[in-house]
Amino acid sequence: MKKVLFICLAMCILCGCTFFRREAAVPPKIKKVEVGWASWYGEQFHGRKTASGQVYDMYQLTAAHKTLPLGTAVMVTHLNNGRSVMVAINDRGPFVKGRIIDLSYAAAQALGMAEEGVAKVRVEVIERGPTPTSTPEGPFTIQAGSFADRSNASRLMEALQKEHPDVYIEVLKTPENTYYRVRLGKFKTREEAYQLAVRLAQEGYTVFMTTTE
Repeated sequence: MKKVLFICLAMCILCGCTFFRREAAVPPKIKKVEVGWASWYGEQFHGRKTASGQVYDMYQLTAAHKTLPLGTAVMVTHLNNGRSVMVAINDRGPFVKGRIIDLSYAAAQALGMAEEGVAKVRVEVIERGPTPTSTPEGPFTIQAGSFADRSNASRLMEALQKEHPDVYIEVLKTPENTYYRVRLGKFKTREEAYQLAVRLAQEGYTVFMTTTE
């Protein structure tokens, strides 16, 4: 598992973190919240072109959806463990009956569903914009978890604070929900953030680098 985390972190350095720009509002005809089953796709499709024209990178926070406009940012919440992750829609799918979204491997890891394969989730549209760029400029931070329940975020923060004093909870409010994202530090460059990410991975945490708002 640690090897996978190191690969994920290395790919973040090479390819950049998922980044969303706020653009036009979601058209009224688009469903803003869906509840259903999520699955994930990984190595078999890694390196292939997606419907957006981007090359699929299983270590980036992306997903496939049947109808949402490409470039839409959505928050996906695992309804059993409360973990959440924001992803960008850059592909079409899933093509299995009864599933509403197909997540990248990195997104499945962030939700804690990579081992189980499928999970009941809530998908909330956050914004619609261009397909995310792979070269954000920062500043950067490390995200160790995102939850719809503040108590879960507080527990993770308390565990991290034993070794890392620069832990904080960033609140994201949407029209439908509030999300509590556990983050560590603010860095000017990816390289600085990477050093901390490596330490956290060695300690057994599933983390990824992202830009601060």
